Amino acid sequence: MRNHPYDHRWRERWDRKQKKREQRLKRMRRDWNYRWRLRHRWHQRWHHQQRRFKHSLGARLIAIFVVLACTSSILLWAAMRSPDVLLLCVIGLLGVIGTAFGLIRHMVRPLHALALGADAFRRGEFSHRVPVIHGDEIGDLAMRFNQMAADIQAMLDGKRALLLAISHELRSPLTRARLHAELVGEGESRDALLLELAQMRDLITALLESERLGGGHSALQLSDCDLAELAREQAQPGVELHIEPDLQPLRLDRLRVQLCLRNLVQNALRHNDATRGAVQLSLARDGSGVRLTVRDFGPGVPPDALQQLGQPFYRPDAARTRHDGGVGLGLCLCRLVAEAHGSRLDMRNAEPGFEVSLTLR
Repeated sequence: MRNHPYDHRWRERWDRKQKKREQRLKRMRRDWNYRWRLRHRWHQRWHHQQRRFKHSLGARLIAIFVVLACTSSILLWAAMRSPDVLLLCVIGLLGVIGTAFGLIRHMVRPLHALALGADAFRRGEFSHRVPVIHGDEIGDLAMRFNQMAADIQAMLDGKRALLLAISHELRSPLTRARLHAELVGEGESRDALLLELAQMRDLITALLESERLGGGHSALQLSDCDLAELAREQAQPGVELHIEPDLQPLRLDRLRVQLCLRNLVQNALRHNDATRGAVQLSLARDGSGVRLTVRDFGPGVPPDALQQLGQPFYRPDAARTRHDGGVGLGLCLCRLVAEAHGSRLDMRNAEPGFEVSLTLR
């Protein structure tokens, strides 16, 4: 039967079929999206747990112990069931234990790098960086170590810059104060004022020199230097020289070594007991270098203070009182000069007296 042109029932049926088809497709599409999101969410959780497992050192150690225990149990059970495979089980067990040991050693290997970094920071080498080997908790600790070292280095650089700026700014008013003091009439007050100003000048000079020497070998101006000639410049009452003949010249910073030698001799003279003997200044060959030694016969230094000698502004007041002079920068400058030349300042009680020595090459 042919549809009438004005009969719209067939169009309604067609629209209902189309609507059902669209609803079915939408439902299928919705189900597919849901399954895709569910699968994607499962993958995300899996990767998240995997990252947590790789980051956690404890979780990996527990996993190794669980695998080791399970494998060992299986091998022992197999050995008990069949004595013929006992040797193979023992070999397999030893192999599993060796593999577990190697994995654990690989995971805790960064701890050795952290120990080396801690030793470097204790020595003041804040330019040292701990290598980040693994991206786990130990790796995070290594990054925190490096960040701490960078922060401390920045703080020290800021302190040095501030100290240098203050020291430079103090030089001008100190020079003007000294000129005004020299115009004062002669007397005890004038002499005391000039002495105080001289001590302030020496303090500022020592501060500037210590900051320059903080750069190490790069701060030196090396040239051929005759240590015997520098030692003879320190010849004065109360000082005995003991110099080996024919000492070879060395590549040194003459002014810095002269400063170091002068500070050591003045420090020894300040604390020497002349009734026991004069200050001993010695130069002797030490392999390819020359060993410089300065000894006094004073009261010495308390044993618990030896480790702190050479630190800025440190004074062992139990043995050396404030009226003896000095601000605690003399030995610090000597230590910096020795370290800049690749040497080390050795200080010890000589019983009686105190001895300081260093080897220059």
